[in-house]
Amino acid sequence: MSNHVRTPREVLALLREREVKAVDFRFMDFPGLWKHFTVPAEVLDENAFEDGIGFDGSSIRGWVAINESDMLLMPQPDTLFIDPFCKDITLAMLCNIQDPLTKEDYSRDPRNVARKAVNYMKSTGVADAAMFGPSLEFFVFDDVKFDQTPHSAFYYVDSGEGQWNTGRDERPNLGYKIPYKQGYFPCPPQDALHDLRSEMMLAMMQCGMTVESHHHEKASGGQCAINVRYDDLVAMADNVLKYKYVVKNVARRHGKAASFMPKPLFEDYGSGMHVHVSLWKDKGGDRVNLFSGSDYSGLSDTAMYALGGLLKHAPALCAITNPTTNSYKRLVPGYEAPVNLAYSQRNRSAAVRIPVYSSRAKSKRLEFRIPDGAANPYLAFAAMLMAMLDGVRNKTHPGEPLDKDIYDMPAEQLQNVPKTPCTLDEALTALERDHDFLLHGSVFTEDVIETWIDYKRRTEVSAIRVRPHPYEFALYFDS
Repeated sequence: MSNHVRTPREVLALLREREVKAVDFRFMDFPGLWKHFTVPAEVLDENAFEDGIGFDGSSIRGWVAINESDMLLMPQPDTLFIDPFCKDITLAMLCNIQDPLTKEDYSRDPRNVARKAVNYMKSTGVADAAMFGPSLEFFVFDDVKFDQTPHSAFYYVDSGEGQWNTGRDERPNLGYKIPYKQGYFPCPPQDALHDLRSEMMLAMMQCGMTVESHHHEKASGGQCAINVRYDDLVAMADNVLKYKYVVKNVARRHGKAASFMPKPLFEDYGSGMHVHVSLWKDKGGDRVNLFSGSDYSGLSDTAMYALGGLLKHAPALCAITNPTTNSYKRLVPGYEAPVNLAYSQRNRSAAVRIPVYSSRAKSKRLEFRIPDGAANPYLAFAAMLMAMLDGVRNKTHPGEPLDKDIYDMPAEQLQNVPKTPCTLDEALTALERDHDFLLHGSVFTEDVIETWIDYKRRTEVSAIRVRPHPYEFALYFDS
């Protein structure tokens, strides 16, 4: 639907045509969660698109101080969709954020950062479009409990298809639990979430997304994936937010809870957001894939340099693409996690994989496997693009591929392969040292980088550091 609506007048006509009762305005806070508020449909007019809608920005995480709180929402007509979860017909629109005094786009608005990254790319002449295709994984749980007090801490998640429930009295327990690490592509009745994922898929399509497939993922206990078609950077980041919104709300509709937390289960696979990416240029009326060539695995020089940029800046990128302390519990050896800062055609433990499903020129792409679904997609995709452009600009070659089976590689050989950071704090330190590539074209600013690092260290790294962990009692209580 959104592809056919471009002007405020067309939005107002659609409100009348669909008998819309309410209009929902959505935007993203700095760490990466959607925010919204709603107005009656009849109060929306063309002035709202030109003048904006005021709100208090000081209550949004990572944004302005209380003494400069007024901000403007600028609704974007081409992002609208009918919300499939509202009781009354509600039209949702994504918004950009502006300063009310200068009318300039707000530098800490994540969507603005993504838009600037695309504009910078075009200004360099390297490419006219950056296509992103993230593959998000998530868990669906039947029960979730957690708490943190001065004298206690615990979490508990449960799934009816988890192997740990083979002996539970379910009156009756019908079996068909999924063994640990064996959840990839089972058929029902083992795959108890097929119908739920189909409902999610159809709801995504209602919201204007193109869905390619869905399936159960590798972990026991409700791990799933729904694959959507690639799109331009900003539009794809918009779709990631729709994706997560749909998944969470369909799950809740059925009395379940969905989570994109990277590592909710111990000793099983975590959830990633493997991002397929390619750069394109308009030539003679056609879009040409700049990543197609005759180098390794059919890649071009441009693709190899972009790959080199991703690997060179990967530790710093992790602070944005893997932005939680929990992210680094996924980035550990033994679970097909991409802990090695190398590239390969098929090695899924490499940070960058070159898919070989198709030899067609239009299909050539890089798969950056490090990111996870906790990332703010606008910031993550923008940072990845800036790293690739830096690699192209400096002709950064990625070195030799890692095509060997790492499980058979001698330890002394593997220790020479650079690794992802082990903690969020390490990644933030890497970002402190290496962020000049993000500043080109004022895509990211020093203020944005400093605010991100300070927010993450203060509210997450430090908060985790000072709290006793439940496992510490198993290790140390009898000290």
